[in-house]
Amino acid sequence: MRFLAARPLAAIASLAALASPVLAEPILSSNSLNTCQDNSGFRASLFNVVYTPNNNTANVDIVAVSSIQGSVIFDVAISAYGYEFIRQKVDPCKVGLAGLCPMTAGKIPLNFNLPVSADAARQIPGIAYSFPDLDAKVRVFINLTDGASAGQSVACVEADISNGKTVDLLGVKWATALIAGLALTSSAFVSGLGHANAASHVAANALSLFGYFQAQAMLGLTAIPLPPVVMSWTQDFQWSVGIIRVEFMQDIFTWYQRATGGTPSTLFDSLTTVSVQVEKRAVDFADISMSLAKRSIAMMPRSVTEPVSVMTRSLAKRGNIQTGSGSFIVKGIQRVAFRAGIESTNLFMTSLIFFVILVIFTTLCVAAFKGLCELAVKRGWMKSDTFLDFRNGWFTVLKGILFRITLIGFPQMAILCLWEFTQNDSAAEMVLAVFFFFGMSITLGWAASKVIRIARRSVVMHRNPAYILFSDPQALNKWGFLYVQFRASAYYFIVPFLIYILVKSMFIAFAQSAGTAQAVGFIIVEAAALIGASVLRPWMDKSTNTFNIAICVMNFLNSIFLLIFTEVFNQPALVTGVVGVVLWIANAAFALVLLIMLIVTTIIVFFRENPDGRYQSMMDDRTSFMKSQTHLTATTELDALAATARGAKAGLDLDDDADSISSESIRRNERAGAASVNSHYGNPPRSPIDPAMPLFPADGRSSPAPGYARGYQDRAPSPFGNQGANLTPAFRAQNNSSPAGFRSASPWQRGAGYD
Repeated sequence: MRFLAARPLAAIASLAALASPVLAEPILSSNSLNTCQDNSGFRASLFNVVYTPNNNTANVDIVAVSSIQGSVIFDVAISAYGYEFIRQKVDPCKVGLAGLCPMTAGKIPLNFNLPVSADAARQIPGIAYSFPDLDAKVRVFINLTDGASAGQSVACVEADISNGKTVDLLGVKWATALIAGLALTSSAFVSGLGHANAASHVAANALSLFGYFQAQAMLGLTAIPLPPVVMSWTQDFQWSVGIIRVEFMQDIFTWYQRATGGTPSTLFDSLTTVSVQVEKRAVDFADISMSLAKRSIAMMPRSVTEPVSVMTRSLAKRGNIQTGSGSFIVKGIQRVAFRAGIESTNLFMTSLIFFVILVIFTTLCVAAFKGLCELAVKRGWMKSDTFLDFRNGWFTVLKGILFRITLIGFPQMAILCLWEFTQNDSAAEMVLAVFFFFGMSITLGWAASKVIRIARRSVVMHRNPAYILFSDPQALNKWGFLYVQFRASAYYFIVPFLIYILVKSMFIAFAQSAGTAQAVGFIIVEAAALIGASVLRPWMDKSTNTFNIAICVMNFLNSIFLLIFTEVFNQPALVTGVVGVVLWIANAAFALVLLIMLIVTTIIVFFRENPDGRYQSMMDDRTSFMKSQTHLTATTELDALAATARGAKAGLDLDDDADSISSESIRRNERAGAASVNSHYGNPPRSPIDPAMPLFPADGRSSPAPGYARGYQDRAPSPFGNQGANLTPAFRAQNNSSPAGFRSASPWQRGAGYD
C-alpha cells in the first residue's frame, strides 16, 4: 500500500502498458483518461501512461483542464474484470504534487517520469502482463475536503489498462481466410472433375463456415459496449466483411471523398493532441457531457480550455462522439474502423473496393483456367474429357460463381451500404451505396424467384423438384449456388436466409445509437433462425444439418451474451467480465472444431479414389438425376429419339420464362412435333445415333403413314414386344398389316444393322 500512499498518479501509471513486439518486454499502458461522472471538473484531452516493470518507471504525458479550486483528496480504486481488489484514499498535499494541492482551475500540462517503488510493483500480479486483452482499470474520485461541498465528489476519471497481449492477431486472420478460400476453390475444382456429390458437401460446409465468420464480425459491428477480449476476437473476422487496411488505398479513398464533395475525418492525424476512448462499458460512459459535433469541426484539434457550452449538444448527420474536454469516443462500426486503422469516412469505400476486387479477381481466374485447360488438351498434357463440362459451358459456370460471390458479399454490402445512408460521406458514395445495395438485393431476389419457378415447373412436369434442379446442367451451374446446399424439397429456404441477413444488417446499420435495441433484435432474429433450422432441417443431409444447426446455436448464445453486455440486468461488473472471457473461449473452441472438420473433409476428397462414395446418397435422389446427364448414354440417346419424334427442342430453355412454363405449353410443343413428322413423311427421319442410317430401313417395307404420329401418341407398336392391342384402327387400316407382321419386319428382330 506504500505505492498508493506515495503518489496518486502512480496508481494509474503502474498499470499502464505499451506492447513491444520486438523485445516482448512486459509493459502496462493506458492511452486515454476517461471521465466517469456527470459534470466532472477534471478532464483530459490527452493521456498517455507507460509503465515498464524492468526499470520500475512510468512515463506520464497528460494535457488536462480543471475547474476545481480548493483542497481535495483522491479516492483510488483498482479493479480487474469488474472485481475491485485495491481501494485507497490519497492526500496529494502529502506527496507534494504541484498544482494539485490545492487544486487550481485551468490547463494542466504534465509530462514527467514517475519512479515506482519495488513494494508497489510487487502488488501487480504476474498474470497482468501475460493474459490477452486485460480488462483492468484504475478509477480515481476527486473529493473536496473543505467548504460547503466537503466530502462530495467533484470529478471522476479512470484509465483502462492494456498489457499489449491480444487475441487480435494477423496470423488468425490469414489462417481463417486461407482455409475458407481454399475450401471454396477446392469444391469448384472437385466439381469440375465430376464428383458433384463431394463438391456440394465441401461447398456447403465452406459457405456455412464463412457465414459463421461473418456473424462473428457482426458482433463487433454492434454499438454494444464489449469487453476488450470480445472486441479483439471479433476484430479477427472483420476481413470477412471487407474491412482490411491497405495504406495507399486509404489515401485514394480520402482523395476520392474530397473530390466528390465530402469531408474526410482526420482522427488518426489528431492522436498526438487528443485521446480516443474505445467504448467498453455502458454505465461508465453514460452521458459524460458528450456531444455529437460536426465532423468538419470535431475532427480539428481544439484547445482544452474552450468552454464546454460551445460543444454542448450539437447534433450532426455524421459525427464522432466527442466529450466536452475534446477527446473522442468510438463505438460500434466506428470502433471497428478505429481498431483497424481506418478512418470512419473511408470504411464504406474500403469494403466496397475489396468486394469489387474479389469479383474481378475471380473472373480473371476462371477465364485463365479455361484457357489453361484448352491449352493443356491441345498440347496433350491433359485428357480431352477432363473438365469437359466446364470447358463447354464455362461462361455459364462463371455466371454461377459470380452469383455465389454476390451471395457471400451481400452481408457486408448490406450493412455498410445501409450505414452509409446515415453517414452521407459524399454524394458519389451515396450513389454507390444505392447502386450496390439495391442492385445486389434485386439480383439475389430475382435469382431466388427463378429457382422457385424452376422447382415448381419440375413439380408440374415430373412431380419432383429435384428433376430439373439437378438434371439440367445449365440450371445447376447457374443457379445451384442458391439451393445445392439444401435438400430438393427445401429449395425455397434461400428466401428466409436472405431475409435473415437483411434484417440483421438493418439492426446493425440503423441502430448504432441504441445498443440495447440491437441486442434484443439479435436475440429475436437468431432465435427465429435456430427454430427454423431445427424444425425444417433444410440442408442436404444429416451431417450438414448438424453442422449448420450448431452454428445457429452458437449465434443464438452470442446474442444472449450481447444482451448481458448492455448491462440491462444491472449485474455486477465481474459478471460482465467473466461472460466476455466465456464468449471468447467458447467461440474460439467452436471455430477451431469447424476449421478442423472442413480441413479433414477437403483433404479426404482429394485423396480418395471415389470421393462421392464417402457420402450417402441424398434422400431427394439428386445424384441419380446428375448422373443421368453424364453417365447414362443410353438415356440420352432415347431422350434424343423422343425429341426427334416430337420435333421438340434438344434441351429445356430454363431462361425462357414464356416457354415450357406449364403443361399446356408442353402439349402444344408435342402437337407441333407430331405435325412436323407428318409434314416430312416423304423424307424419313434419321437415327440420332448414326445420321447416315435411316430411322426406318428402306428394304421394300412401307414407310410410316401420315397417321403414324397420331398412332405414336396413342401407344404405337413397340419393337420390343407384342403391343398390337394398342394399335389404333386407323393405323392398322393404313398399314394393312397385322401387329405380328409389323413386329416381324422390325429391324430389332431381323437384326438389320443392329447385330
